[in-house]
Amino acid sequence: MCLSDRGLFSGYTAGPFYDEMFASQGCARSHYARLFEKLGVMAPTQFEDRRKHADLSFLLQGITFTVYSDGRGTERLFPFDLIPRILPQSEWARIESGLSQRVVALNLFLQDVYGKQLIIKDRKIPASLVYSCRHFRREMIGLEVPHGIYTHVCGIDLVRDSATGEFLVLEDNVRTPSGISYVLENRLVMTRTFPEAFQEHEVLPVNHYPAELSRILRTLSPRTDPDAQIVLLTPGIHNSAYFEHSFLAQQMGIELVEGRDLIVDGVVVYMKTIYGLKRVDVIYRRVDDDFLDPLCFRSDSMLGVPGLMGAYRAGNVALANTPGNGVADDKAIYAHVPTMIRYYLDQDPILRTVDTFLCDRSDHLSHVLCNLHNLVVKSVGESGGYGMLMGPSAARAEIEAFREKILAEPRNYIAQPIVPLSVVPSYDSTAQCMAGRHVDLRPYCLYDGQKVTIVPGGLTRVALQAGSLVVNSSQGGGSKDTWILRGEC
Repeated sequence: MCLSDRGLFSGYTAGPFYDEMFASQGCARSHYARLFEKLGVMAPTQFEDRRKHADLSFLLQGITFTVYSDGRGTERLFPFDLIPRILPQSEWARIESGLSQRVVALNLFLQDVYGKQLIIKDRKIPASLVYSCRHFRREMIGLEVPHGIYTHVCGIDLVRDSATGEFLVLEDNVRTPSGISYVLENRLVMTRTFPEAFQEHEVLPVNHYPAELSRILRTLSPRTDPDAQIVLLTPGIHNSAYFEHSFLAQQMGIELVEGRDLIVDGVVVYMKTIYGLKRVDVIYRRVDDDFLDPLCFRSDSMLGVPGLMGAYRAGNVALANTPGNGVADDKAIYAHVPTMIRYYLDQDPILRTVDTFLCDRSDHLSHVLCNLHNLVVKSVGESGGYGMLMGPSAARAEIEAFREKILAEPRNYIAQPIVPLSVVPSYDSTAQCMAGRHVDLRPYCLYDGQKVTIVPGGLTRVALQAGSLVVNSSQGGGSKDTWILRGEC
């Protein structure tokens, strides 16, 4: 199915980038053909009506996020683009295998680094790199965690390299990964906005995620009581992901609590209720390590529960994800994940990582400082697009400021070549036509110690600003529904 003069797609071009929807000859890829045919005959006014209906659905459900960078903590409607990203089953199968391999290896690394530290003793990963990570928690060394699971929930960011068409791992998120609520809500809005498209495509479902997460959390309970009490611990309504916290708690049928709602007595955690104290068995925590327990971590925290880590050490409560996971998604540690896979699993990595320069290595540092204008530089512990330099688009003053930061604290920075991200047609409401916009993909993985369950697809984040490679919502990005087709086209 070729472009020619196809309504919304008239004049569309992807430029030099890999186009997820169209092949190089300007024709729709086989798995997009039916959707393209439907959209190609749709008038801009019809599409605009459906887009407004989708926005209204998000607004009425309060699906928002908070932007901290504007200094006001502004709450905004989460931008959503109606053109889905579609992947055929054959492509997804390889991604799924690669993600499962990676999650298991990361979990084994966390078991090891807080246990016997064999990977350090065998000099596969420098001890200095691990011990200098600010998210490495010495309090976790030697602590037995329930079923040996650290990575209960993982969000692993992937990008497709336009140069090769290959999916690469951009970074790992194994602390408190967010965004799954948008995956579920995006799908719900899409089924209401384009119901006929779902009738014509066999799209794999995503709505089993809350039930699977609930199942895993229940297996962690230290008591055999079938009515194990599970709660979701949130920092509160001012957190950027609060919508997700309340959404997941509601979907799983568990209590949403803040630190002030819990109390530790006799190394047992209780929830305050109008009927008195009720024992808590499992906490799905969405509070960062630093703020979990003021008696163990930051003493000024008002978000956590005093004595929580004592109850955890005593085996009286389970935490998901496990404290200390941040050492595994440090962006400098990320460069060593292929080594972990070979070391723990004796396998070659299925998914490649992006070439990474570690600024605390003198040979890498000299290369980075000479090529700042061509690289993306990231702070190893930041997320959400913060603490980052996009060299090709940065002003000279910004580059020089980053040079000083790197020289002052080289361990805190890594650098990578710019990956020319693939594009998906996205609706430009101003021009009322389609334009290619860069995307990444965050699949969500659940691990029960035996198998990895991955939601088919995940969150496709899109840089809605023309030419931008930064897809984070905090930096002006939005999202798309991601379709994995059951069969081949």
